[in-house]
Amino acid sequence: MFSVPLWQKLSFKRELRTLMTMNFSHFQTQVQTILTTELPAAEAIISQGRAIAKDLHIGRTAFFDEMGVVSEAEYKRRCIREKKIMYHAHIGMSSWQATAEALQHLYQTAEDHHFVIDRAGICLDRRMGLPQEYRKQAPAETGPLLESPEDWRQIGQVVPIQAHTGDFMIGFPAATENTINALNAGVTTIGNLSQFFAHEVPMWRDQVTTTVETVRAMALMGALREQGTLIHSYLEDGFAALFHDCATVAGWAYLERYIVEQLLDAKLAHCIGGLTSNPVKRAGWVFALDAIHDHNCIGSMFYGDTISFSRDFALNRGLVAEYLLWDILAQIECPTGHAVHPLPVTEAVRVPSAEEIAEIQIFGHRIEETARRLWPYIDFSASRVFAEKVTSAGKTVFTSALDGLQEAGVDTQNPVQLLYVLKRLGPAIFEEMFGAGKVDEANIRRRQPLVPTDVFEMSLACVEQYRPLFNQPQVKQRLQGRRMLIASTDVHEHAILVIHQLLSEAGVEMINLGPEKNPDEIAAEACARNVEAILISTHNGMALEYAKRLKTELRKHQVELPVLMGGVLNQKFENQALPVDVTQSLKELGMYPCVALEGGIRKMLAANEDKEVIE
Repeated sequence: MFSVPLWQKLSFKRELRTLMTMNFSHFQTQVQTILTTELPAAEAIISQGRAIAKDLHIGRTAFFDEMGVVSEAEYKRRCIREKKIMYHAHIGMSSWQATAEALQHLYQTAEDHHFVIDRAGICLDRRMGLPQEYRKQAPAETGPLLESPEDWRQIGQVVPIQAHTGDFMIGFPAATENTINALNAGVTTIGNLSQFFAHEVPMWRDQVTTTVETVRAMALMGALREQGTLIHSYLEDGFAALFHDCATVAGWAYLERYIVEQLLDAKLAHCIGGLTSNPVKRAGWVFALDAIHDHNCIGSMFYGDTISFSRDFALNRGLVAEYLLWDILAQIECPTGHAVHPLPVTEAVRVPSAEEIAEIQIFGHRIEETARRLWPYIDFSASRVFAEKVTSAGKTVFTSALDGLQEAGVDTQNPVQLLYVLKRLGPAIFEEMFGAGKVDEANIRRRQPLVPTDVFEMSLACVEQYRPLFNQPQVKQRLQGRRMLIASTDVHEHAILVIHQLLSEAGVEMINLGPEKNPDEIAAEACARNVEAILISTHNGMALEYAKRLKTELRKHQVELPVLMGGVLNQKFENQALPVDVTQSLKELGMYPCVALEGGIRKMLAANEDKEVIE
């Protein structure tokens, strides 16, 4: 809880207009339009969640039995007291059976090498977020489905590694159902609240139901807070991945904590790290989250750096050593219960195998020995300065946001209304309205980021790297005046932002649909906007099935357009433990697969009238 409820001490009303770069009346109109949607009473939803909790028994896992605890929160508090480093492994094969076998392999490896893997994030198929009756209709993606009570029971019993369900649980249409099943199985850290804002499940458009289910599930978790339940929120799996300023990320963390802890009486466990590569910032976020949680922080995990990897696995191993060293040092200096995450070196290319996950866990535990020897000599001053800067500005972002939303007509004490409005507004409007950076009309968000996020800086660097290619006269000549549509099949958006910027500068009229788009939406927009090509980014193990569905949808509209697909071009198949590369299959389907920007650009146009391509 906040020691002083900040929402009761707002003093920004006279200053709000100077902090906002968007015309407030326009913002207010947007909010009022969103609020025309009828939403159920929050009190009834919260009561339902609390009523469910009264009859729910939290199961015991093999890990709880081995460690003598009743929840992961209890174990984390013990680790904080003892300055013990927790280790996280992220795992999700194509089926639950294959995932269970991989967990057994991990546990045996840890036993053989005399260390502990404390927790495992079960990377579930995105269809888990759908109510059960809808799952078979949606395309399969990376990760297993838990399809039976026995699957759920095994999640806590197959090995004494504590399961964490941080994907497609809380924040989705099946939130209550999945939360009940997870708690019955003994999983006490459940998420992912941040995914509620930025993610959608395939073929689902009912955001009211999604919001209601999310609030009901969090109220259920809140009622069981004293039994050790934690609501996990991986900031960079939500709007924080799309913010440009670390100060906005900090402000959003304050806002999530307000919703979870002050409005719903639950305990929030924040996670960050996947989109942060700078060691000073990585350590700084540990200090920042500790401050945001009033020095009573219980973190879920500190995710491995996913944005620095390449296809060179030897180099990737060096990157793991770099970030993991700092993550462990930060936990020794400021214990918050965040488990560290040694990232398999193949992560950027494909879903890692059990052997690859086990190998990097061995590597990670060896890094800890070095970290403990170095810790007495490390100066964390730069990281503490970062933390102070972003938390101070983040408080302003948070209080400005609550004040602005309230003035625009939102009941900021109503979690249903607040969550629904925030989801509908999106990250760009939120940051433009309430960001802490100095007003700058020339900037993308009309503000200069106070402390740019690493992924935003990387996106800008990528634009600079490829700008000469797009500025070549022969390329611009062929691109000038074209109209193209770009979209992402999942939450990953930075790649399409980069390509959008480059093509726009080269004279292309870009139609950017953003992330989480279904094939029917893309086909309808492509037809309505009369585009000449479609560019698709995909990462979640559904490339081939998505391509087939898109081709079917385009055929319904009686249009034939060149489609370029980039990202991670693999497909989950039921008889395979890991997703399979489908580049050749996409070619046979008539798509233009692109694994690297240089290689895909020359295929992008394939103009219908003369079949030109650019080199």
